[in-house]
Amino acid sequence: MTTTGMHHGHGTRSGSEGAWVTGWTGFAGVMMIFGGVMAIFQGIAAIAKDDVFVVTSDYAYNFNLTSWGWIHLALGVLVVLAGAALFRGAMWARVTGIALAGLSMIANFMWLPYQPVWAVVLIAVDAFVIWALCVGRGREARTE
Repeated sequence: MTTTGMHHGHGTRSGSEGAWVTGWTGFAGVMMIFGGVMAIFQGIAAIAKDDVFVVTSDYAYNFNLTSWGWIHLALGVLVVLAGAALFRGAMWARVTGIALAGLSMIANFMWLPYQPVWAVVLIAVDAFVIWALCVGRGREARTE
């Protein structure tokens, strides 16, 4: 009876760990999905209607707005997919999430002259995602 109880407890922990995560990883997943959807909207707006954005000619990183739109659209889709994968608890999703959030931060930094408030908000979201993914697993593992 003791052996069965220990086995059942161990099996429950392993099963729930792979199927659903909580805490900082869950927070990071939600924030990545939010940030990715915002990047998708950013990309669609830049592709569909270029005159919505302020165009500056004296900025060091000058790209065509339609190109930026495609970059943000593709990056947004990847961020949403990685955010959804975080809910499975896979380590590759955590590493990919950190890398994609870093790329998103760089893209939004370069997007500052076109939509400064939106870019700063998404930079902050990406910073929270990176922080949550870096510190979350250690804290969650200690509480198990």
